[in-house]
Amino acid sequence: MKTLLIVYHTLTGGTRQMAEAAAREARAQEGVAVRLLRAVEAGPDDVLAADGYLFAAPENLAAIAGLMKDFFDRCYYPVLERINGRPYAAMICAGSDGSNALRQLDRICTGWRLKSVAPGLIVCTHAQTPERILAPKVIGAEDLERCAELGGGLAAGLGAGVF
Repeated sequence: MKTLLIVYHTLTGGTRQMAEAAAREARAQEGVAVRLLRAVEAGPDDVLAADGYLFAAPENLAAIAGLMKDFFDRCYYPVLERINGRPYAAMICAGSDGSNALRQLDRICTGWRLKSVAPGLIVCTHAQTPERILAPKVIGAEDLERCAELGGGLAAGLGAGVF
């Protein structure tokens, strides 16, 4: 049995909805156990125990959110050189763009020598005012379906031994 670790951070609920959609579809795949953890709960032992990863982060000020970065800061050196070649995918919940946060997350994963197995997924909420940025988010069905497909595909590939 392979293990897929999904690590996410959320402040307004958007990224949680994305991670949960991915986890739901991933759990439907055979031969894969799925662990869905908030970034503040996840640590190096969780990373080492997994065979593949899905990282889901909101974009804040053109970068991954601080508590998601904290997860990477706490885990980076304890697992360095111990997870080389494992597959990962990434999802970003952004107000407008998300590309810089995705680049930042991909650079961290490159440092870990992980293998990207799918293009990064960016969901744009179009939140551009302080009120909309801080408001609870509702991710649309079409975007949640894209998240589910990413989670399901990653889990299916793990379960089938493709990566």
